[in-house]
Amino acid sequence: MADDEDDYMSDAFLKKMEEVRPGVPMVKRVKAALKRETLHKEKNEKNRQKTYKEQEQESREALLHNSISNENRGFAMLQKMGYKAGQGLGKDGAGRVEPIPLNIKTDRGGIGIEEVKKRKAEEKLEHYRRKVQVKQHVEKQSLEDYRARMKIEREERQAEGDLRRSQRACEQLDSQKHISVPRESWYWPETDCDKEEDDDEETEAKQENEEDEEEELTAVDKLQILTSYLRGVHFYCIWCGTTYNDEEDLTSNCPGDSAADHD
Repeated sequence: MADDEDDYMSDAFLKKMEEVRPGVPMVKRVKAALKRETLHKEKNEKNRQKTYKEQEQESREALLHNSISNENRGFAMLQKMGYKAGQGLGKDGAGRVEPIPLNIKTDRGGIGIEEVKKRKAEEKLEHYRRKVQVKQHVEKQSLEDYRARMKIEREERQAEGDLRRSQRACEQLDSQKHISVPRESWYWPETDCDKEEDDDEETEAKQENEEDEEEELTAVDKLQILTSYLRGVHFYCIWCGTTYNDEEDLTSNCPGDSAADHD
């Protein structure tokens, strides 16, 4: 055995070895250490070397940032024709100064695919915007229709209430003037007898031709006619709740002949 080699049975050799846990085989421990060392070397080697794409990109950027030298044949031809570095192209030097930028394709798409993708994205965005606009218009129109319908229904309910008040006032004022029969049957509130007569008239009307039937007045129409009668005959305004002395007193002190005038 050489002098410079340690005896594997000596204490010096055992001290160099790492402490191992009882029961762990020596071969397994050595293999794990070698594997860790190999992985560490591969990692260091990978960190030291750049990829081919990185080297290619660095070389390209370096060439793009460097000016064209006199060794370039194209540049030499331009110089022979009177071109100087930094001068624009053309007879008067008003043309392009910088070279046309280089566009490197890194994907496998065909030429012009980016424009197609951009156009499709713009069309998709425009379609989405139109769809949103149509939806907003429909919602706005629906809301406006709903508000208009609610306004009409509210006005009809108010007209029906004012009509009932006008009928009661008309009956009372007519009675004070000893008028026993209303000018029109609906000028006064409807009684049970009137309901029975209306049922009989309705039955007879169904048997007649529709062309001979008169168009039924709405609550708004009846209210307008009846309030005009009350103002002209009795000088009475249902919204003021007052019977005026004469037409001049009514015209001077009453705001108007509609509910809106009294708001």
